[in-house]
Amino acid sequence: MPRHGLSWVTETEQGRGVSMSRQVLEKAFAESGLPGAVALIADRDGVRLVEAFGHADATTGAAMEIDTIFQIASMTKAIVSAGAMQLVESGALDLDAPIGDLLPQLADPQVLTGFSDSGEPQLRPASRPITLRHLLTHTAGLGYFFIRPEVLRYFAATGMPAPGSLASIQMPLLFDPGENWEYSVATDWVGLAVEAASGKRLGQYLQSNLLDPLGMSSTAFLDALPDDAAKVHARTPEGDLAIQPMFLGGGEFDAGGGGLSSTAHDYGRFVRMMLRGGELDGHRVLAEATVAEMARNQVAPLRAGFMGSAMPDLAQPYDTFPDQHTGWGLGFLINPEQGPNGRAPGSLAWAGIFNSYYWIDPANGVGGVMMSQLAPFGDAGALGFFGALERTAYGIEA
Repeated sequence: MPRHGLSWVTETEQGRGVSMSRQVLEKAFAESGLPGAVALIADRDGVRLVEAFGHADATTGAAMEIDTIFQIASMTKAIVSAGAMQLVESGALDLDAPIGDLLPQLADPQVLTGFSDSGEPQLRPASRPITLRHLLTHTAGLGYFFIRPEVLRYFAATGMPAPGSLASIQMPLLFDPGENWEYSVATDWVGLAVEAASGKRLGQYLQSNLLDPLGMSSTAFLDALPDDAAKVHARTPEGDLAIQPMFLGGGEFDAGGGGLSSTAHDYGRFVRMMLRGGELDGHRVLAEATVAEMARNQVAPLRAGFMGSAMPDLAQPYDTFPDQHTGWGLGFLINPEQGPNGRAPGSLAWAGIFNSYYWIDPANGVGGVMMSQLAPFGDAGALGFFGALERTAYGIEA
């Protein structure tokens, strides 16, 4: 694989009129203010472009490489969702059975209705059980403490759990299952359902059934990052870049909601598998019908995709397509209309909290990955660079 500062184009890409000018991306990167990034464009046949920009560590000047390891955070969710759907195919998991039969911690869900004058949480029984479909679509009623202040207040009242602990994903519901969409710890529970159904640790299951078959050899749940992994940065008040010692791995369990580390190249292979309907390089990991179901909007008439913020230093309010009634499949955001940077209606997408992003466009057979490590999430410069990458994939001039 070529390394820093190099790219390649498949023979099938010749003549398609897609602009892959490094100069265009270099300009967009310079304008982004990112410490470093790796950008990749892929189609069903291969990788069209992969480029590394800037630094893996801006404080030491260590160069970014195209095979640099990143904490992919919530980009983990799509991979874990695919693993769960393998078990749905085999009959080991059921999308619509009460998940509490498999995960006793979710067997008696309680809905948070408010707080007493003394600050005690007020709860009532949920009107229906939680299912795997609710978890995969973020309609279970769960939340995130950094998004919803009610969850933060609940933990403040009951005891703030340690990061990476099982207690950190145990919380009351914000609404009855199926009644709303709220981005949440639900995919962590999907990972635990995979463990309960398969009898294997999540990382072991994914390695054997998804990562190895897809050739994603640099993707894993790590106890510690390698020294040359990209460092998480934040901007100082003076406009400089400082290292933020944030690590999402190494907890009590393999966090299906955000614990994987990976490379842009590895994640590009996952993107290509989805573009090819569940198969890559002769290895079928999902049935075509399963991929189609994952790509179908499961939450209509609810609107999905908006994230508020209770901790803006970690994640700012975010909405990928504020002017569209976006939906959610079994693991992905879905845009119902044409995207402003080229992706077709029905494309799949999501992101990681350290400003990494991807999209998968089945209609045009193309997708892309942009990985960076910068807090807080929703950075305007990162989004601008990702938009430039997407326009490059479709040959759209800025």
